[in-house]
Amino acid sequence: MRDVYLDYAAATPVDPEVAAAMLPYFTERFWNPSAPYAHAREVRDDVERARGTVARLIGARPDCLVFTAGATEANNLAFAAVEGHVVVDAIEHESVLACAATHARRTVRVGSDGLVDPAAVARAIRPDTELVSVELANGEIGCVQPVRELSRVVAAERARRLEAGETTPIYLHTDASQAAGVLSVNVATLGVDLLTLSAAKIYGPKQVGVLWASEEVRLRPLVYGGGQEGGVRSGTENVAGIVGFARALELACERRGEESHRLAGMRERLREGLLARVPSMVVSGPKNPKRRLPGLLHVAFAGVEARRLVIALERAGVSVGTGSACAASRMRVSHVLEAIGMPRPLAEGSLRLTLGRGTTEEDVDYAAAAIADAVRAEMGRTGLNDAAMAALGGGWGSR
Repeated sequence: MRDVYLDYAAATPVDPEVAAAMLPYFTERFWNPSAPYAHAREVRDDVERARGTVARLIGARPDCLVFTAGATEANNLAFAAVEGHVVVDAIEHESVLACAATHARRTVRVGSDGLVDPAAVARAIRPDTELVSVELANGEIGCVQPVRELSRVVAAERARRLEAGETTPIYLHTDASQAAGVLSVNVATLGVDLLTLSAAKIYGPKQVGVLWASEEVRLRPLVYGGGQEGGVRSGTENVAGIVGFARALELACERRGEESHRLAGMRERLREGLLARVPSMVVSGPKNPKRRLPGLLHVAFAGVEARRLVIALERAGVSVGTGSACAASRMRVSHVLEAIGMPRPLAEGSLRLTLGRGTTEEDVDYAAAAIADAVRAEMGRTGLNDAAMAALGGGWGSR
């Protein structure tokens, strides 16, 4: 029996090169960067070099970066920068939706493929809207959002306000945590004002994130204290985590092109292998491969309970997710599937399969067979056949 991990969207292992870069800061280079003596100043320099590396890789100025304890805190920090109306889409990460709930807000619907219509976002913007937040890529169904087009929407509204003599600012934020390993996160190319990243999604340490904010954005601290991170995020710096973040992002950028191509090929191999065995399977997300994360495949089997599949697959040595880790831990249908209008019989039988650096073609082939076997076993238990499953799905989705 193989041990196949297909939940890289939930967590990635720390790359050995990242671990090696971090190790000295747990042992001989343990000093507090805020202390006044020479050793501490050396560590402070290491933090600033890491900040410079991250800034260079996203095309930003180092003094515009704030290191945080993960993407959730970075998203909270982005929303704390504004007080007025905000616009988000319906399939954002829970941390973004929870932040939006503390403001006057408009939630924009998405299509059945999960994509946001820039025209709908434009219609949702009010004169008092201060923030539009749309993720670069969704970590559950893999849709890549048209962030560049959204930046033009926000820029047009900014120009209108300037011409009208209105002083309310408007910013565009994107959570690029799920995208950074396989897509460009250059802030100028994206046209955003705030950008969130997570080390945990790019083979770096968990609980390390960053928020980049343009010079025009005035960040407000959530954590008060000694004034670290330019007074925006107090507390002793996580030196090992920051150094590890920088090295993880370096490796991700170096390998992005080749790895994206490899993952896209294996995703298609997995999709075809599953469809050959279970023709009634439904695939979620955009049909255009350029609008899909290369290593993510979201599939659904109408009338089959995903929680039973997860248990059966674990016994077969295959670890899979049923959606975002937050939703999966509570074994409920996620807000993402509800927002795209997936029928409940399909949503309750859905799996998120995410591939990563450690995934091989042999893993994909083994997983396809194991998943199909588990689905067929459940179909036998409940008396379903492919025609019945297709009927339950109501013709929803694509292949």
